[in-house]
Amino acid sequence: MPETRLVYFADPMCSWCYGFSPVITALAERFEGRMGLQLVMGGLRAGNTAAMRPEDKAYIREAWTRVGAASGQPFDMSFFDREGFVYDTEPACRAVVTARRLLPRMALPFMQRISRAFYAENRDMTAREEIAAVAEEAGLDHDEFEASFLAADTRNETFRDFLTAQELGIRGFPTLIAGTEKKGFALVTNGYRPLEDLLDPLERWWAAGAPVTKAAS
Repeated sequence: MPETRLVYFADPMCSWCYGFSPVITALAERFEGRMGLQLVMGGLRAGNTAAMRPEDKAYIREAWTRVGAASGQPFDMSFFDREGFVYDTEPACRAVVTARRLLPRMALPFMQRISRAFYAENRDMTAREEIAAVAEEAGLDHDEFEASFLAADTRNETFRDFLTAQELGIRGFPTLIAGTEKKGFALVTNGYRPLEDLLDPLERWWAAGAPVTKAAS
């Protein structure tokens, strides 16, 4: 990975991250060879144990509607017919960490596949069996994936991701920063932004020598 990198803090069950999927893919492709991409799981609702209430559904439905309008990403609103759904994002985050451990280049596309399964296909991405099925569809070995998903090391690595985000004060997702360990990092965006708002500012930032004294956009 090049020394200068994009660091993307996200959660596969964050609707704005789902909306941002085409943007981060385009940025990673545009800057490939100049900046690598490091993916850090944010743990949006990791460890949640409470079933969704009607008011939770109303709030989330409104958010999904706004994300769809802003990004053009599809949503299956039959999700809201579910009863007793516990919106725990830890399993989906751990699934992405599992893919990152098994095949690092798969981390971003697999996170996007998990998001699409949840948002556009109404599949339960809190259920281990369903997550493993999506992993197999994505080309990962079912048994190897499941064994790694259940391993203590993978759980620990997932919570280290959550801790990294917390220690940096990152509360909202998606968040994208760019820079190096030595020079520090500049904020690219905290929250959804369309590609056209980010591409030229990032190119100018890169051309200026990747300064970190001010935000990149």
